[in-house]
Amino acid sequence: MSYIQSSSWEDATLANRFMFYKIFTHYPLECKRLLEILLHMEIDRIEPPYGEADFEVDFDAKGIRLDVYTKSDGRRFDIELQNVDTKDLAKRARYYQALMDIDTLKRGEPYSSLPESYVLFLCLDDIFGYGLPVYSFQNVCSRDSRIKMNDGTYKIFFNAKKYDIMPTEEEREFFRFLCGGGAGSAFTKDLDVLVASARHNAQWRQQFMTWEQEVQLSYHRGVAEGVKKGHKETAIKMLEDGFLPVERISEYTQLSLEEIRALQASKASLNP
Repeated sequence: MSYIQSSSWEDATLANRFMFYKIFTHYPLECKRLLEILLHMEIDRIEPPYGEADFEVDFDAKGIRLDVYTKSDGRRFDIELQNVDTKDLAKRARYYQALMDIDTLKRGEPYSSLPESYVLFLCLDDIFGYGLPVYSFQNVCSRDSRIKMNDGTYKIFFNAKKYDIMPTEEEREFFRFLCGGGAGSAFTKDLDVLVASARHNAQWRQQFMTWEQEVQLSYHRGVAEGVKKGHKETAIKMLEDGFLPVERISEYTQLSLEEIRALQASKASLNP
């Protein structure tokens, strides 16, 4: 979920991920209303939403942080704001839903007690490329799509830029506002007031600056790790070719002699 998103807090809109989760976790009624608009259903009540909720299964498993996570009787909801297409959203939705189930089902409980779970991605890019305003997925039989598995899982991706052809007027107004348009409904006018007020919240501003620094560090760390991996792959290929001494390979790949020799030893152990 980490990516570069640099902006000042004074200019932040609802499309800023930090602003998004602050608004919808601190104002549960607005979160409930958003879910009702997106899912076309009435919800009696929701539990106070979590912001940037952490899910850890065990030490070795990949942990996740959900943008806005909340519960109601018999249902679980995860709302994710996605500013860029990271090319992995479908797999992320699968993983998020699995961890939500693990978080829900206690030891000894039957599988039938699993609630319905909804993973909602509000995307500013058309990640599937078919021009639809909403992509909604359930598990169905591949031979007869009329047959549903009825496992209670729903993955829904909203293409925000297609707000003008969203199914309902309330959805059109919300996504138009999310994309930078004016507030044209009672709900978006309320959100507009909350966003304007949030910009004057000194504590949130400080938290935003800390959060943005962490995102930047995470991003650059990932880039550095990717570059390092590429250098190692190049070094392995050079070692396999066998034309250059380790000193020259070190010079070309910017890896230390110790790292080159470790790769060489590893290669030798795999191919005795």
